[in-house]
Amino acid sequence: MIAGFDERVLAVDGVRFAFEVGGAGPPLLLLHGYPQTRACWHRVAPALAERFTVVAADLRGYGDSDKPPGGDDHAGYAKRTMAADMVAAMRALGFDRFGVAGHDRGGRCAYRLALDHPERVSKLAVLDIVPTAEMWRRADMRFGLANWHWFFLAQPAPLPERLLERNPDAYYFRSGRERFDPEALADYLRCARRPETIHAMCEDYRAGATFDFAVDEADSAAGRKITCPLLVLWAGRDELEEWWDVLEIWRAWADDVRGRPLDCGHYLAEEAPDETYAELRAFFAEG
Repeated sequence: MIAGFDERVLAVDGVRFAFEVGGAGPPLLLLHGYPQTRACWHRVAPALAERFTVVAADLRGYGDSDKPPGGDDHAGYAKRTMAADMVAAMRALGFDRFGVAGHDRGGRCAYRLALDHPERVSKLAVLDIVPTAEMWRRADMRFGLANWHWFFLAQPAPLPERLLERNPDAYYFRSGRERFDPEALADYLRCARRPETIHAMCEDYRAGATFDFAVDEADSAAGRKITCPLLVLWAGRDELEEWWDVLEIWRAWADDVRGRPLDCGHYLAEEAPDETYAELRAFFAEG
């Protein structure tokens, strides 16, 4: 899916992860969002590979990576768990310290990685998110109507799974499909149709409403902050900027924060690939 990249599979503590790796230079890990796969970087990663060794991963539960059990407390899909996956996988690839950029759910894994493993992350970029605890704490009627899937997917199993399994194509990317390359969209739908992927994605959101929220709140109360430079990019045509001061929120979580909105919707790397590439390249190459 990513031109010029090699496909790889790595096993970390018995869980297999699918990657694509390309380029040469400082290591840069790219993490996708819901309900996508590593293919979401296909318009950006080849250009970044001219300057970096780019690793595009499928998170646990997504794409062609394994879908292990979440457990009664959903910790199997906590961002702390996903972050540890990526630390171990990058170490297996020979990278002890690296930059990381994450979109959507991948951004939540990425900032948790920077908080839990600060010695591993040289720089961090998050695309179109604010921290999970901030989202839940600030949730109101507007949030619930626009982001109702946060509540729906977090319902106890098997209700959301059974409903989604009946007709996944009518739910996933039900509008705006023209934003995506047909081959990338086919990859997202191929994976999202699998019952095990549907369950894993629900577990991801259940973890977000429980485990992830509690960990974020504990970090916030303790004053823990992201210590590396942080780039924040978000969709200028979407609701995040209408609701909140995105940079102000992130400045409570990190000391070195910069960023701006891009003139696009939620899927930055696919809707505004040139701008996304330029921002990521300049940020990760700096210094």
